[in-house]
Amino acid sequence: MAEGGGLLPGDYDDDPGRFAANQEATRRFSRVGDVHPVVVRRFADETCGSVVDIGGGNGVLARALGDNGVRTVVVDRAELLKEAPRPAVRADATRLPFRDGCFDGAAALWMLYHLPDPLLVLREAQRVVRAGGVVAVCTSSRFNDPELAPVLPGWGTPLTFDAENAAGLLGAVFEDVDVQRWDEPLVDIPDRAALKLFLRGRGLS
Repeated sequence: MAEGGGLLPGDYDDDPGRFAANQEATRRFSRVGDVHPVVVRRFADETCGSVVDIGGGNGVLARALGDNGVRTVVVDRAELLKEAPRPAVRADATRLPFRDGCFDGAAALWMLYHLPDPLLVLREAQRVVRAGGVVAVCTSSRFNDPELAPVLPGWGTPLTFDAENAAGLLGAVFEDVDVQRWDEPLVDIPDRAALKLFLRGRGLS
């Protein structure tokens, strides 16, 4: 069991508007976009022909990988899976329905902090990826968006998987861990309407 840390709510079925607001705010206000292009390039550099996208939601990464000729299977439990490109499998991230070593790569983007024990998913990713393959994960810092600390729920509270503990958790499963940090202003919020959308995506009503 991962030590300490709370969970971010996995409320995508109960509150799909929050998920949509988060994706829209990232698309409109991020200076660099999301991590998806970085992950796609890494899989391409490592000649990964097949990838499982764990917790892949509505398939943003799968579409980008498909555009680059990478066969991708999306796995998720949420209703958003209906919007993902096929093949898509409704399954638990801690018990993937695939044989050992059947993928060249695995991704778990923006999802491990929803789980009480992220190590279970990391071990499953390791199991289904061939020797020498690539597992790509990402998360945010518990201290993200300090300007909004007074209004963001749980700001500064440790999560089960965040930038402060991710390297240690990954090192407990994988021999080679390569951490890429984005420590800079990444989002421009131009006006009140933009701030409202951004905060909606971060969990406010």
